[in-house]
Amino acid sequence: MSSQTIPVEPFDYVVFGGSGDLAERKLLPALYHRQVEGQFSEPTRIIGASRSPLTHEEYRKFAQDALKEHLKKGEYDEAEVAKFLQRLYYVPVDARSDSGWDQLKKLLDEGKERVRAFYLAVAPGIFGDISQKIHDHKLITKSTRIVVEKPIGRDLASALQLNDTIGKVFKEEQIFRIDHYLGKETVQNLMALRFANALYEPLWNANHIDHVQITVAESVGLEGRAGYYDTAGALRDMVQNHIMQLVCLVAMEVPSSMDSEAVRDEKLKVLRALKPINASNVETSTVRGQYRAGASGSGPVKGYLEELEGGVSNTETFVAIKAEIGNWRWAGVPFYIRTGKRLAGRMSEIVITFKPIPHSVFDQSAGRINQNQLIIRLQPDEGVKQSLMIKDPGPGGMRLRNVSLDMSFADAFQVRNPDAYERLLMDVIRSNQTLFMRRDEVEAAWQWVDPILKGWESTGQKVQGYTAGTWGPSQSIALIERDGRTWHDNL
Repeated sequence: MSSQTIPVEPFDYVVFGGSGDLAERKLLPALYHRQVEGQFSEPTRIIGASRSPLTHEEYRKFAQDALKEHLKKGEYDEAEVAKFLQRLYYVPVDARSDSGWDQLKKLLDEGKERVRAFYLAVAPGIFGDISQKIHDHKLITKSTRIVVEKPIGRDLASALQLNDTIGKVFKEEQIFRIDHYLGKETVQNLMALRFANALYEPLWNANHIDHVQITVAESVGLEGRAGYYDTAGALRDMVQNHIMQLVCLVAMEVPSSMDSEAVRDEKLKVLRALKPINASNVETSTVRGQYRAGASGSGPVKGYLEELEGGVSNTETFVAIKAEIGNWRWAGVPFYIRTGKRLAGRMSEIVITFKPIPHSVFDQSAGRINQNQLIIRLQPDEGVKQSLMIKDPGPGGMRLRNVSLDMSFADAFQVRNPDAYERLLMDVIRSNQTLFMRRDEVEAAWQWVDPILKGWESTGQKVQGYTAGTWGPSQSIALIERDGRTWHDNL
């Protein structure tokens, strides 16, 4: 089975931070794959921009090295790479001065009629500076878009300020707030599962669903991000954006269409319906953790404070939350959320657990009847699994067994699974906002997260230690087990 690739119109992609880590690991390989798949129309250019004093040729060498390192085996094609490198250009630009901006304008003026996208793969602190320089140097055309990476602020006040700053220069329909989780095939398939199958949507409510679990687990530690991470923590880094978006897609009402505004309107309603967690209930609804020394992968690893190189820190590297949505569809259905670093494995999944059958007609010898579960695996091995109870084959009476209908995307479709950035980068060119966060979504998420942060501060809620290579502090197990439930990895 193959999918049809629809070319986009010619464009100029200007990547601020073009010589940085994100461009090297994700953006350049993603754009290369889109070229290989035939999605580019000509003439299309990719322009790196940063303070590094590189020439066009030096930047092309940087990109070539990036592709050699980050493409998978068999993906590096000499002819395609040569073609890709010829569409690369570079301009040394300083975000806080006028240095390089005239040179960038001259280069862009060669393609005034093309779609023009500015990707801000830089620290949020200079989003405003770059936006203003783009405006001051008259680089905005009728088909210009700007892409901004998370974090969009570190609390509601800073998010409002950042949105105001960018909004002074760009219209809301030109601003693409990117969350790469929304570009994952499995995340999008969540909408297909719900809205294209008569099987699930009638059951997708409090009458039939017992609870929902969302886990985003990382096995790595700080990976050179100590400066940023210690000022952010797991709640700001993962929950406010990635996980809140997953909650929205699970819980949203059926939109009137797949139009971007219709979808985002329904997501916003979920965020506004989340029951508050604040100083009055934060200690019973949340768990904060911080990893200690332990084992991960093939050997021992340091604890968070050791990676931080000394000192004292109350920053959480793990958070578990019991969230509830106050509307008719989800009344009484808890959403158990957890995310953390240095956990037992790398895993992102959504588990929908249905309510138990109201009455069993089988006697005890048939065995335990498990609740049905729908498991959506985001990574690794993206796929969908549905658990069912069936009769164990063979004579000797009725014996029940829990089995899974398991669909792996890689096995089912026999095609390369595109990286999330590939779809999102092209959606920017197509001006399709469906998988991007609207301003009011970002602010509504912060309105829910801010009281949690303030609740932790006012109650003095400390981080609980957990050994690296485990599933987090024991308190997170208690959070769910006192409701008579258990985390999916503990089943």
